Amino acid sequence: MTEWMIHRRRALQASACGFGHLAFSSLAASASPTSASPGLHFAPKAKRIIFLFMQGGPSSVDTFDYKPRLVRDNEKTVDVHDARKIANSGKVETTQRTLMGPLWNFRRHGQSQQWVSDLLPETAKHVDDLCFIKSLHGPAIAHGPATLFLHCGSPNLIRPSMGSWLSYGLGSANENLPAFVSICPSLGNGGPRNYGSAFLPPAHQGTPIGVAGEPYEKRGIPFLDNNRRTSSEQQQLYQTARKLSLLQAARGGNQVDQVMAAELQSLELAWRMQKLAPELLDVDSESEETKHLYGLDQKESETYGRQCLLARRLAESGVRYIQVTYGDNGANPAWDQHSNMQRHASHAAAVDRPVAGLLADLKRRGMLEDTIVWWGGEFGRTPFATGTGRDHNAAGFTHFIAGGGFRPGFSFGETDELGNQAVHNKVHLHDLHATLLHQLGIDHERLTYRHAGRDFRLTDVHGRVVKEVLA
Repeated sequence: MTEWMIHRRRALQASACGFGHLAFSSLAASASPTSASPGLHFAPKAKRIIFLFMQGGPSSVDTFDYKPRLVRDNEKTVDVHDARKIANSGKVETTQRTLMGPLWNFRRHGQSQQWVSDLLPETAKHVDDLCFIKSLHGPAIAHGPATLFLHCGSPNLIRPSMGSWLSYGLGSANENLPAFVSICPSLGNGGPRNYGSAFLPPAHQGTPIGVAGEPYEKRGIPFLDNNRRTSSEQQQLYQTARKLSLLQAARGGNQVDQVMAAELQSLELAWRMQKLAPELLDVDSESEETKHLYGLDQKESETYGRQCLLARRLAESGVRYIQVTYGDNGANPAWDQHSNMQRHASHAAAVDRPVAGLLADLKRRGMLEDTIVWWGGEFGRTPFATGTGRDHNAAGFTHFIAGGGFRPGFSFGETDELGNQAVHNKVHLHDLHATLLHQLGIDHERLTYRHAGRDFRLTDVHGRVVKEVLA
């Protein structure tokens, strides 16, 4: 067992006078096993994931998926398979659409000569550390179902989010911090379900910091501070709450046991975090050089730069899974340009330098080797014009991954010559989830939880590890 892998019961027993362990032990005594054994199934290549979620679906054909024919045939009318019509009718239908070429020039970068558009010049400097998967596809064409599928592996049913699965499977590497944190999550398109634990024990849901569309400092971690009572008074209240919870749990079944255990663990974790969290959230304590690296000195990139810098601090402190949402809470998510594709430029300016800064910072600290940085949206966008914008495209889009044992300076999979559909070395989102879990030492088929009479897992009954993208 590696030093960063702490069993939940050991963490509870060792912390805060063991109150949480005592409560958990009492509650667990009557509970029956409900799952496969959590923990490592084989040697991991990574310890943590930072997921840079680009809400709304950035256009792959304007960022990383260069298509010469799309440039050449700009504004021409072609017969194509329309993904939205296929999704709505269930039939493969051909329709005429007008092509829209990329609005930004593409250039080759790095020793690996990867294509990146001028939309993301800072990220382009790091292509030799990036593994591009250009043949992703998923089952959902609308934002809500697609976002839920990306985070939870299901487009419409209530399922645990990926971070919750990792919290359940591996626990926290720091007893004073949660295993799973979501920085500035969106309230829309699934909202809390995207960092929820569903039927997993409630202790494994993500801890939100802030909300999308505003600096996380405005909200921080909810209900953490208690300035009205002294430390000893808070400890006395905790002990009283523990006794009452144990009495209530004794009257209920296993589900009540889990809720009570989660509540007690949450109270104990909040107790411990009161001293650690304020310092951890204070990114202004970083050097001026580091703040400049993340773009905190530029208005357009300051907000997401702070989120990415906080993600590095959380990763460094032992958090397993960190979602970092770039988005908002409006009716049309950030990258969702059905009209005025030029708005992609402002979104790119907001994330380009922070993402590049995060990659550079992790690498210079020696953390990129065992940290997975995962960038992408719930889908891409079509190569066709919808007025001055592009429609949703779940049939073929691009994500990139850095670190954690993924092949650097590498591109896998292809869409067709227009960038409309994945056609070669296709990678389903279930496959991506399976591969990410694999790099953390988890067999996606063995990390299960019994609920409602059957065993569930993140990838349901699907998914394969895409070994071609692994170093």
